[in-house]
Amino acid sequence: MKRKLIAAIGIAGMMVSIAACGDSDKDKGSDSADVKSLTVWLTVDAQNNWPELVKAADAAIVKKHPGIKIKHEYYGWPDKNTKLDAVLATDKVPDVVEMGNTEMLSYMVKGAFAPVDAAKFDNSAAWLDGLKASVTYDGKTYGVPYYAGGRVGNWRKDLFASVGVKTAPKTYAELTSALDKVQKKEGDKFSAWYQPTRDWYAAMSYVYDAGGSIATESGGQWKANLSSPESVKGLTEFKNVIDKYMHGDKTKDESDRYIVYGQGKSGMIFGAAWEGATAADPKNDKTGKLKDNLENFVMPGPSGKNMPVFLGGSDLAVPVKSKAQGVAAEWINAFTGTTGQKGLIAKGNLPNNKTDLAPLKSDPATEVPATAAESSWFVPMAPGWGQVEKAQVLQTMLQSIGTGKKSVEDAAKEADAAIDKVINTK
Repeated sequence: MKRKLIAAIGIAGMMVSIAACGDSDKDKGSDSADVKSLTVWLTVDAQNNWPELVKAADAAIVKKHPGIKIKHEYYGWPDKNTKLDAVLATDKVPDVVEMGNTEMLSYMVKGAFAPVDAAKFDNSAAWLDGLKASVTYDGKTYGVPYYAGGRVGNWRKDLFASVGVKTAPKTYAELTSALDKVQKKEGDKFSAWYQPTRDWYAAMSYVYDAGGSIATESGGQWKANLSSPESVKGLTEFKNVIDKYMHGDKTKDESDRYIVYGQGKSGMIFGAAWEGATAADPKNDKTGKLKDNLENFVMPGPSGKNMPVFLGGSDLAVPVKSKAQGVAAEWINAFTGTTGQKGLIAKGNLPNNKTDLAPLKSDPATEVPATAAESSWFVPMAPGWGQVEKAQVLQTMLQSIGTGKKSVEDAAKEADAAIDKVINTK
């Protein structure tokens, strides 16, 4: 599914009001007998693609609480957090709000969301690792995973068949061998693999595959780890990919990758599962050949295992100032529970848990994204991570590496220093 998760960090101004919300409000919020209405904020994804699942969750709550009124508001991703930040400083907060999983951390750090009891939600013991991490902070759970979106490899079957490669790669050696053949055939003005240099999601997959990490935590303190031998090994292999196969602009990020792919300027991409299909859309396919010639595959890693991927997705949270926290949690479970997950899967999403994910691995239509999602990584759940993202520390490091401005080691050390300045700061 095409979507962007916009990191939210500008919420400091609302916190004085939130801090004033006492325990009595929380107690009242959990008393379902006092709840006459519920306000649910979702993105337009739910409104446009699975409105029947929203109605089913509403019906379950109305059956349990006759007479309750449920109001829905829908927002686009770029607009939602601006509106949310404004209302969180007032007493008129929504009771349920959808968040991109990368958006959760800064709100949890600032105390904007109420803790929830994970045990009360279906399949919580089997939540996907990347999604579980996104709703967990300081040992508490502040949200419920909604659905997931993984990252996969995607290549042009016709192009690789032209150099004798007729099956998707199962190992990293098979992948690079195939890329070498295409690169030699097409020449240096063509990108056998269009891999934007500033795409930190892909780069960090290499880091984690090599046993490295962005940062590590010990005794409640976080420390950057990009200059460790393991992380440098992963970054070095990422640079090798850029040097050998990426012959486009090495100062770009991944935002228009599907457009470049649709222009026929590359043979392969590694990105969100929706990108290949979007490139093949007649609006974007300038080759006229992509519709029947694109193939997703599980990205193999240099380690010999499947590449760990950044697991995107959505979570649902209850603002701490909600006066209907108990019923809000019930609505979330009705929406994201076992029945809801079946509906989301039918709409092409990955479920929020490993139990529902397992059968998808045996279905040819879902085998690749489901298998890829099993191995995932997530950002450090550190109080200052939002500041790291805002400063684009990783993107700056990767551009320096990809353009040859700095060595891998020097760029990583510089990034570590920048991360260490803010990562433990609320």
